[in-house]
Amino acid sequence: MTAVISGSGEAPVAQERACGSCTLCCKVYNVVAFGKPAGTWCSHCEPTLGCAIHDVRPSECAAFDCLWKTTPALPMHWKPDQAKMVLTVHPKTNNIQVVVDPDLPSAWTRQPYHSQLRVLAKSNMAKGHLVIVFVGEQATLILPDQDVPLGVLSLDQVISVTLEPGVGGGVYELKIFNRRTTADGQTLELASSSRHPVREAA
Repeated sequence: MTAVISGSGEAPVAQERACGSCTLCCKVYNVVAFGKPAGTWCSHCEPTLGCAIHDVRPSECAAFDCLWKTTPALPMHWKPDQAKMVLTVHPKTNNIQVVVDPDLPSAWTRQPYHSQLRVLAKSNMAKGHLVIVFVGEQATLILPDQDVPLGVLSLDQVISVTLEPGVGGGVYELKIFNRRTTADGQTLELASSSRHPVREAA
């Protein structure tokens, strides 16, 4: 999957980065092991200093990968404490999730971030991967030419986007499915669908 944002004018970094003073992931995500809700600082985190129990942190924290840290070609301005959002790849869908600091909910709409999210959406959609922004529980799908509010997304929901070619560029067909567990295994049930005409790139 391509996760590099191009057109930034910055040279890629040669090696994997360290978190340094960035601790934003300790704020924007929930931690089930501690009952910590998303959007509040973890009691084990000292902002700008790091996790006080790093060596014995919960498995959900140990498994987390920050895309800025693991993808050295991402420009420096995407470091979460600067961007005020954390990028990660969902381990099951390979969708790129952008989780925004609730203290700056408009962070993803600023430049150069917004236009670069559009570039990211375009490069990944061909591979079947989407870019989804989360501000609290509210999700927004980033398409190459527009942003589509999705409302609240639950963990058992799956998003599908298909581009239907046509006059004027075509139409995106967006479907949201609920994942259900049945006696025969798991099945997907259509929850909603919408169509969005392709726009001229902004």
